[in-house]
Amino acid sequence: MELEVKKLIAHGKYAGSFSFDYLPPENLFLVPLCKIGEVKVTGEYEIFDDDSVGIKLTVNYLLAGQCSYCLNDAKKEISYISEILFVPQNDDENYYYDGNKIDLKTAVDDAILMSQPHILLCKEDCKGIDVT
Repeated sequence: MELEVKKLIAHGKYAGSFSFDYLPPENLFLVPLCKIGEVKVTGEYEIFDDDSVGIKLTVNYLLAGQCSYCLNDAKKEISYISEILFVPQNDDENYYYDGNKIDLKTAVDDAILMSQPHILLCKEDCKGIDVT
């Protein structure tokens, strides 16, 4: 989950793409009674003259578990796009990297957190548990 920026610059690859699979830790599962399977991460990068790196990051995964309303089995395909900037000097608005390598783990974890719904439903019009 790393981009070797200095190596890419040395090879003249100022723009490109990447992809990898990622199994997120359980502390990223925000919806109760649900799990996230393997996350497919794809992205495009562009290295700018000031060594900052713009990244368009996409995470795709299946959120599966129990419906938040009726507890039946439920699942939802999630796709989320995030545009981020890594900078070699620390600031409060962007992701920081050491000028050599970018570790994408924090950005991927943040995208997973931001992409999750507050609830998971078995169907859009779920009425909840039928008590009759």
